[in-house]
Amino acid sequence: MSDTRVKRGRPRAFDRDAALTAATRLFWERGYEATSVGELTEAMGIRPGSLYAAFGDKKSLFKEVVHSYGRSPAGAFMGVALDEEPTAYGAFARILREAAANYADPSHPAGCLTISAATNVTPQDAEVAAFLRDLRNRNLEVFRSRLQAARQAGELPAATDPRALASYFAAVIQGMSQRACDGASAAELTEIAELALAAWPTPQGR
Repeated sequence: MSDTRVKRGRPRAFDRDAALTAATRLFWERGYEATSVGELTEAMGIRPGSLYAAFGDKKSLFKEVVHSYGRSPAGAFMGVALDEEPTAYGAFARILREAAANYADPSHPAGCLTISAATNVTPQDAEVAAFLRDLRNRNLEVFRSRLQAARQAGELPAATDPRALASYFAAVIQGMSQRACDGASAAELTEIAELALAAWPTPQGR
């Protein structure tokens, strides 16, 4: 009589989501370059072989971390604001104010992972630097597109340069992330956000 039982694969010896969360926190705190595979496996509670089997190499793990972060509340709030707010001013005001709260939130590492993890990347890891740069540039293009639409709709003066304004807000947001990493409070970051919003160009002035 043949054995008709279905052979099952060996179950994973660890919680993949929990391991990914641990890796996210470590990369967020230390950046890509300063985080070793040994430190990752210790934080994730797995052996190096399990890391490679489940996630690939360190670079592949980092890319998965970044994509997962981008879907989390800490990483997705900008896109949510752009989708939900009916005006460009409302969207950027929400982005800046939520960035102030999120970047200084003590429940997770300070700042933005995709900004802070990019520091001190060596030429040997140029692919990682390019990956993060391309991600930030795509976000910048989303900003530009929304601001261009606002100009066409008359929400911004016709003389407004959407690309320059998008770059300005991106620079402010990146600076807020760094200030949070340097210990700035949510109150200080909110002050920065409000100063940035005061520069918003409108036909009537604001």
